[in-house]
Amino acid sequence: MAAERLRAMCLGFNGAVEEFPFGRAPDLSTFKVGGKIFAISTLTDPAPLRVSLKCDPELAIRLRADHPAIIPGYHLNKRHWNTVTLDGSLPEPMVRDLIEDSYDLIVAALPKLQRLKLDWPGTREQAED
Repeated sequence: MAAERLRAMCLGFNGAVEEFPFGRAPDLSTFKVGGKIFAISTLTDPAPLRVSLKCDPELAIRLRADHPAIIPGYHLNKRHWNTVTLDGSLPEPMVRDLIEDSYDLIVAALPKLQRLKLDWPGTREQAED
């Protein structure tokens, strides 16, 4: 997967923005929604690209067991983050689903007003709190 394709996927969600908050790593892209990170990648590194994504802890374990391209989050909380190597071994729709799951986990934790502004189609239970 090319860097521009990954960037487009991450920025394709409502309210998603790209920022470079780490002074020591100016080429480290962070993709945020509501001020919270849902994806991290160094888009300037040579192939294969890697992206770190938030993940439900139980799902993270299953994904790591089933896919060698998915490992515990590099320099992140390994319970909640996976690093995905985009070497072509995972189908692109799966990568997009992993990014969307990460985005959804972040949005679900945002205050109700922020979720409404994002027009997020989360579950009814999350929208009613």
